[in-house]
Amino acid sequence: MKIVAFLRLVRYPNLIFIALTQAMFQYCIYYPIYRNRIPDHDTFQFVLLVLASVFIAAGGNIINDYFDMNIDRINKPQKMIIGKYINRRWALVWHLVLSVGGVLLTAIAVNPFSRWYLVVANIICVLLLWFYSVKFKKEALIGNIVISLLTAWTIMIIFLSKFSFSNAFGNVVEEQLKFFRFAVLYAGFAFIISLIREAIKDVEDIAGDQKYGCKTMPILWGVNATKVYIAVWLTLLMALLAVVQFYILQLGWWPGILYCVLLILLPAAYLFRKLIPANRAAEYHSLSALTKGIMLTGILSMGIFYFYL
Repeated sequence: MKIVAFLRLVRYPNLIFIALTQAMFQYCIYYPIYRNRIPDHDTFQFVLLVLASVFIAAGGNIINDYFDMNIDRINKPQKMIIGKYINRRWALVWHLVLSVGGVLLTAIAVNPFSRWYLVVANIICVLLLWFYSVKFKKEALIGNIVISLLTAWTIMIIFLSKFSFSNAFGNVVEEQLKFFRFAVLYAGFAFIISLIREAIKDVEDIAGDQKYGCKTMPILWGVNATKVYIAVWLTLLMALLAVVQFYILQLGWWPGILYCVLLILLPAAYLFRKLIPANRAAEYHSLSALTKGIMLTGILSMGIFYFYL
């Protein structure tokens, strides 16, 4: 029972999603672009970076639940773990162990002298997750931006662990430029879809947040204004994806276009349609789940490029 409770506490489906995202970027984008020029140590480095990301995210989930106990008693009492199955003190210990472990794994994975910025960046991630749990998530917008940046970082850390800045300026090689474009494309997608989902979750959790003095968007701006905010980002996302499809069309990658239209653009349009009339917590919960599904199909779309790069 303790093990099951711990897995629920660290939100293991989200951790699997992080590992899946990084694996798709590694094997469906990086490998096809660089093909026979993959360094011998690359797999070892990649595995350590994935573990580092998973450890840091798990530590962040624990500390988030630790500071959210009162709010969760209202918003999701059936899902509470800390204080019910796991002692509060042990929750803090696990947060510390996982967070420090994630930073140490980063330092082992990369050369801390040449790519020191990755170690520093993951230390900043740990700090951001702490301050998000303590303060940022209770404020309008800033908490959503932090989580969205951290979501995008799961892709960018893999990209930056391989990208050679010595070839990035002046004599730009084609592989570097192509790799950069895909990193920006998928990190940007992850950022925008996370902004949308976090705002929907804010509306879903408005009852508990309001009681404990949070100042999230739906509380400060109102639910209707938050819906407009979500609709703007959703429209921007669909517009950007449509532009990407135009470029893919020039290359004749029809399976990729069909995949994106059926499994990303149409669900996004359906989300837009269901967002406007939504007015109950259960409806917002369904919209949040749909948004996560769109994020999943977006990430899995990397598999299409494996056959074309």
